[in-house]
This record gives sequence, structure tokens and C-alpha cells, in this order.
Amino acid sequence: MLAIVNVIAPIFALMALGYFAVRLRAFPAEGIRGLIAFVNNFATPCLLFYSLINSDLVSAFNIAIIAPYYIGAIICFVAGILLAVKLFGNRPGEAVSAGFSAMFTNTVLIGLPIIQRAYGAEALPVTLSIIGLHGAILLTLAMLTMEFMRRDGQSLGKTMAVALRRVGSNPLIWGIAAGMIGYFSGLELIEPADAFFLMMMQAVVPVALFGIGGALNEYRLSDSWRQAVVASVLKLILHPLIAYVLMVPVLGVPIEIARYGILLSAMPPGVNIYVFATYYNRGVSVAANTILIATLASAVTVSVWLYILGA
Repeated sequence: MLAIVNVIAPIFALMALGYFAVRLRAFPAEGIRGLIAFVNNFATPCLLFYSLINSDLVSAFNIAIIAPYYIGAIICFVAGILLAVKLFGNRPGEAVSAGFSAMFTNTVLIGLPIIQRAYGAEALPVTLSIIGLHGAILLTLAMLTMEFMRRDGQSLGKTMAVALRRVGSNPLIWGIAAGMIGYFSGLELIEPADAFFLMMMQAVVPVALFGIGGALNEYRLSDSWRQAVVASVLKLILHPLIAYVLMVPVLGVPIEIARYGILLSAMPPGVNIYVFATYYNRGVSVAANTILIATLASAVTVSVWLYILGA
């Protein structure tokens, strides 16, 4: 248990520092967006690039880990939509937004720091093999589902074009693509470049966690908190449970490797669910409440999963 506290405490202490720094006006709220932009657009792409060119990418690409992760995510997406319609009486578009809140993981700002803290650098290749497909698969699936279900939807072709443009313009995808090109071409960085990427990598964890903590000040509980709790349960409990069952008992993946994918699936949803909801103007309050509730609850649920998986 002490080992789990040692893993979790610094992570959530940094998030708490960011939250209270903004809350007490010791740090400007408008600066948080800049911090997150720095992490997403510069520091994390450097981390992804450097990690990929220095990893054993071929052996890390394990379909027995990747497939259960995405199967679990899609099941949570469908369950979130059905519960939103049947239990809360949502309209189709709002239901898709609720389902997306139960599916999309904060892989970068929270997932990478916790997994790296818990299991070290050896966990990164498997983790990055999942992250590399994350936005492309789940965002495209959600956008297509939204256009099929809402009555005022655009054409399928236009939706595909928008989805591909949003995925292709993501700097995280650029970092992954550059890393894969560098890996397969046998790229070796000379010392000044190597030092540059190492310095950028070291900035990811503290800046990301401080930024996400500060960003929590933007969200307030509203009447949709009950639906947000349901989405949070699907994301924090059902998703990793499905991943665990499929990876370990069904496919027989050793727990020492499977735990990377399982723990990643146990992370709370990211800010992209709020971006998605505001883009379509559907289920915005549910998305905002899910980010707040799931992020706070993950301090407990992630600790439980670390205990189950062996921190």
C-alpha cells in the first residue's frame, strides 16, 4: 500500500497545486490554457518522438493488449449512449456526447505520468502503441456516430473530412509519425539534439499535471451530475475491467505486460470530451461534470487498480 501511495501522491499533489494556485489566484487562470497547449503541442510530441526512436516498437505492438483496450472503450461508448437514452431521456446527439465521455481517455496529461511513475520507462513502448491509435480511432468513431444519430447532421463525406483533418492536425500524431519514421530508418540523435529532447520530456509531467489541476477550476457541478457519475463509472471501472478480463484470463497476456494497457484504460476522460461536446453543442454540461468527477474519483480508483495489478 505504501508503494501505491508513493506512486499516486506526487501525481495528485501536483494536480492539487495547480488547482489551488488558480483558485487562490496565485497563478493566472488564463495561463493554464497556455500550459496545456505547451504540453500538447510541443513537450509531449517530443516525448513521443524520443520514446519511439529509442524503443523496441515491433515487439511493443501487441494486438492482445491493443484490441482489448479498444473493445472496452467501444463497449463503454455504446453503454453510455444506451444509458443516456433509456435512463436519462437524452436526445440522440446528447447521448453520443455522453457515450464519448465514457470512452475517451486522458492518455497524455494523466495516463503517461502515472504509468511512467508506476512502472518506469519500460512501460512506454506498449503505452505509446495504444496512444498512437487513440485519437484516430475513437474521435473518428464518435464523430461518425454523432452524424448518424443527430437529425441535423452533415453528410457522411463531410464528417469524414472533418474527422481526418482534426486527427491529422494534432501535434501528438505528428510526434508519433516522426518517431515511427525515425525508428524504422534507424535514426540516432547527436548529443545536442538528444539533450534537447530529454529536457522537453522532463517538462511533460509537472507542467501537464499542474495544468490539468488548474483547468478543473473551469468546471462546476450542475444538474447533470448524476449522468456524469454514470459516465465516470463506465470509464474508471467498466473499461479497465473489460480490458483486464480480455487480456489476462481470455488471451493469457502476462500481467507484467497487460497491466500497462489495463492501467491506461483506468484513467479518467480528457478535455477532448468537452471539446467534442462544445463542437456539436450537445451534452456540454455532462462532459464538463464528467471531467471534474472522474478526475477527482480517479485518485481512489487508480489506486485500487494499482493494487490489483501490482504497483
